Amino acid sequence: MTILNESIASRIQQFGLDQNVGAQNNLAPRDGKSYVQGPKHPELAYATIPQLLRDAVSRYGPRDALVFPDMRLSYYDFDRAVDALASGFLALGLEKGDRLGIWSPNRLEWVLTQFATARIGVVLVNINPAYRLSELEYVLNKVGCKALVLARAFKSSEYLEMTRTLAPELATSERGRLHASKLPHLRHVIVMDESPDEAGIWSFEEVSSLGGPAQQLRLPEIDRTLQPDEAINIQFTSGTTGQPKGATLSHYNIVNNARFVTDRIKLTENDRLAIPVPLYHCFGMVMGVLGAVSKGAAMVFPGEGFDAPSTLAALANERCTALYGVPTMFVAMLQELSKTPRDLTALRTGVMAGAPCPVDVMKQVNDQMHMNEVTICYGMTETAPVSFQSFVDDTTQQRCETVGRVHPHLEVKIINEAGEIVPVGVQGELCTRGYSVMKGYWQDPTRTNEAIRDGWMHTGDLAVLDADGFCTVTGRVKDMIIRGGENIYPREIEEFLFSHPDVSEAQVFGVPDPRLGEEVCAWIVPKPGSVLSDSALRSFCEGQIAHFKVPRYIRIVEDLPMTITGKPQKFIMRDRMIEELDGESTV
Repeated sequence: MTILNESIASRIQQFGLDQNVGAQNNLAPRDGKSYVQGPKHPELAYATIPQLLRDAVSRYGPRDALVFPDMRLSYYDFDRAVDALASGFLALGLEKGDRLGIWSPNRLEWVLTQFATARIGVVLVNINPAYRLSELEYVLNKVGCKALVLARAFKSSEYLEMTRTLAPELATSERGRLHASKLPHLRHVIVMDESPDEAGIWSFEEVSSLGGPAQQLRLPEIDRTLQPDEAINIQFTSGTTGQPKGATLSHYNIVNNARFVTDRIKLTENDRLAIPVPLYHCFGMVMGVLGAVSKGAAMVFPGEGFDAPSTLAALANERCTALYGVPTMFVAMLQELSKTPRDLTALRTGVMAGAPCPVDVMKQVNDQMHMNEVTICYGMTETAPVSFQSFVDDTTQQRCETVGRVHPHLEVKIINEAGEIVPVGVQGELCTRGYSVMKGYWQDPTRTNEAIRDGWMHTGDLAVLDADGFCTVTGRVKDMIIRGGENIYPREIEEFLFSHPDVSEAQVFGVPDPRLGEEVCAWIVPKPGSVLSDSALRSFCEGQIAHFKVPRYIRIVEDLPMTITGKPQKFIMRDRMIEELDGESTV
């Protein structure tokens, strides 16, 4: 294990090449069992986020670090802005171990807050931009946030107004002295405005200039107390049942995962990475921001939220070489590109994650967006997040039908319901062990112990490993449909439905049935300009897949309910379908 310092960058480069060449040959399962170990190189860095940034600044100081539509910062500028904000946080009275929430779309202030909190050991709490009042109240109180940094508003979300609704005491409190009955831990509300002119509220600019010499002198003192294994980030996972769980990650978890993700796409200081995915999610803040900083690459943010035209404009104008996104983002960009061509010849690589990528979409991304080296990732917030990733020279088929091969320094096993490792090619639950596994769910030992057993994170995902170590995720353990005693895996049916030439998206799930226990239901989004019917789709299935897998209920819809990161929300579809079917039964 190594500490990040002046020599680590050259070692990363050296071993990064090894990971992409020779190490590929050592990732296959052994003895026919569904168990794989990642390579031992590059070495793990026993380092903190401030050390990661300091190393980048010392090497790449004058180069572009952050590019926003209205702002451009070099690594030198970035470093100074982080220290100024960290000093301001100290002046507010924030201490190492305190929790600070951030509630905002992609803005410069988000990235500065990410690093300024890490600079002084304050735990950053990512708040989903789509949250509403009850969710905001829950997460702020669950982790005891002492401060909240927020945008005034984004799209239909009035963040400041919602905060005032939960804490009406803001109107009469002095800044820094908030005592709200519904938010008892919260003392500071910091809005991303230059001068909000409102009682009880700090402006972001004001806090950035609040620190003086005393706070500046404290920064190196605090730095010496920071430990890589300490918690530095809490991300709330959006479960389909119950309250969200606060996955708690350390410097060590996310610094190393960020490095290994960008090793696989061969990112260097000469690359310019476009990040239209949300920062509140690991995809943006770990794989994107920390991954770019680990290599000294420039980060290009096309806007506050994803928009296909503005993303394509940023890719062309900034000569981006890499791009992150979920498949639906790439589909939207391809459609826009067909209407308004752009020069994307600088693009080379990137990451597509969050959902399976159809083969024809991958081919178009390769051809029309020049991303011949785009990779696929799989993971979960609780594992920092990536466990599997393609190599840039994997075939199109391997990148579309699998999530690649295991990451360095991780172990993965596929187990049956008895906890036994299954043979290669047999489906089971995917479990991950290694440096990336979270510290636990914040103040929730029961759910932590349910998820992590003997060091293994039980993901709840069903998967299959092949003889070469490629992993295919086949669904969720809880998504499995049991129809009249038959186990049905939705992913299998979805892939078949997607082979229909007029199907754009397909989601399959189970709905209650009094006779069979569950019945198969499919929601289908047709391709633009095509006409689909449920009877035509049912005919398409008959004789091609087992009769019990043919969906009894098929709904043709314009779009699917999605999370802000582009993941389909099956629990919403299921609830709506149950309500619809109940309505039909009472007619």
